[in-house]
Amino acid sequence: MYTRRSSRPRRSRTAATLLATAALLVSACSSSGSASDASGAAEVALAALPQSTPAGLAPYYGQKLSWRTCGVPGFECATMRAPLDYAHPEAGDVRLAVARKKATGKGRPLGSLLVNPGGPGGSAVGYLQQYAGIGYPAEVRARYDMVAVDPRGVARSEPVECLSGRQMDTYTQTDTTPDDQKETDELVDAYKKFAEGCGARSANLLRHVSTVEAARDMDILRAALGDKKLTYVGASYGTFLGATYAGLFPERVGRLVLDGAMDPSLPARRLNLDQTAGFETAFQSFAKDCVQQPDCPLGHKGTTPAQVGRNLSAFFKKLDAHPIATGDADGRKLGEALATTGVIAAMYDEGSWAQLRESLTSAMKEKDGAGLLVLSDSYYERDADGRYSNLMFANAAVNCLDLPAAFSTVDQVEKALPSFEKASPVFGDGLAWASLNCAYWPVKPTGEPHRIAAKGAAPIVVVGTTRDPATPYRWAQSLSRQLSSSRLLTYEGDGHTAYGRGSDCIDGAIDTYLLRGTPPAKGKRCS
Repeated sequence: MYTRRSSRPRRSRTAATLLATAALLVSACSSSGSASDASGAAEVALAALPQSTPAGLAPYYGQKLSWRTCGVPGFECATMRAPLDYAHPEAGDVRLAVARKKATGKGRPLGSLLVNPGGPGGSAVGYLQQYAGIGYPAEVRARYDMVAVDPRGVARSEPVECLSGRQMDTYTQTDTTPDDQKETDELVDAYKKFAEGCGARSANLLRHVSTVEAARDMDILRAALGDKKLTYVGASYGTFLGATYAGLFPERVGRLVLDGAMDPSLPARRLNLDQTAGFETAFQSFAKDCVQQPDCPLGHKGTTPAQVGRNLSAFFKKLDAHPIATGDADGRKLGEALATTGVIAAMYDEGSWAQLRESLTSAMKEKDGAGLLVLSDSYYERDADGRYSNLMFANAAVNCLDLPAAFSTVDQVEKALPSFEKASPVFGDGLAWASLNCAYWPVKPTGEPHRIAAKGAAPIVVVGTTRDPATPYRWAQSLSRQLSSSRLLTYEGDGHTAYGRGSDCIDGAIDTYLLRGTPPAKGKRCS
């Protein structure tokens, strides 16, 4: 579903549109049951790989990175080779973009700190250059070489491609809450065209962009950097990537921080349903705050969160029938789909609530949809010239490969609608339909839901935020129980992820762990 990533201290988003979204968080993993199973967690555990390096992989593990300047002062870039298919390394390479910023402090060097902002599909290199390499605490940057690799299929690493900009404009405006058979057929057709575009433009790569393969790439990078163990900070989907690494290579785990944790043991439908409830929790917080503000267009003091939700739903329904102008150069109007995405985008970060109130006021009272369109475009990574990054393409490619689809037919979605609407009266309908997109994917999934124990790993810090919309707190609790050496660090607050969001308690605990290797005390909670 909506796993999003972040490019700034106030982390947000692991990712997608209401259309491509269904897969988003789902990429984490699901239960060992069928794709339609919505309850039990998987019992099977991810098995560790042999500690010895297979002969066929020796050339990859022995490669030397050739660093060069890459246009951003203070950063170096390199290209790393990895096998396209780990089962057949002789079949060819995938080339991965790597960037780093060398440690500059006087203290004892601690090696490399690999960062990943989530997605799947978020550019780790972009995140490093725009935030982590300059915005992480000075003490951390002084002791570590800050490093990032764009996972296979993402951004600079042989990106998955699917649709043109104009095709994506059409896709993102498709109604995700169909009212009749015609609209249902149009939605299914949009999913099929998206999948067909990916299959036509990225056929070979689509089979080899799984999280397991990306985690194995990280181990090759660890070796190429000269580190005996991996030190890593992953946010949102990046927690699934980091946990997968720990499960595959427990003896090579250094200091791992998994912030905004995902639960790899749940089936896709349960993941989507949990996340739907997570967005409702975040919306309830927004609603309570909104009615206390003089510019809230959804109610006033005394208006209940439930009524705020009904007011927003009524506005969405009006847009469904009569989209409003945005002033967009390409003539796009604000309909229900784009407006919903804009609102959901603001749920990732309470720092965006003021912008959301202003945008809603303009749309509801002045029939000006420009503000909500800006929020939606930022979520999709669409620029002013109508170009999209490959975020949405990579997101779907990884998620649909990692996990069996949540739903395989329209009938299954329709039967599940009541449970999704109960989880979120505002967003449930759209998020249920969004869970259908992997049903038409051109490549069969290679992953299954599983638990990750990582027995023998060094202490791993799992971070959960109590009112996180995209990665509900219960997922952090579950992952922490699965990992044999984990420590759960809890942030009692709003927004997606916790590190670097203004809590001295959270930041201090994580910095101490990264710099000294001392994990937080058991049961530690921060606000």
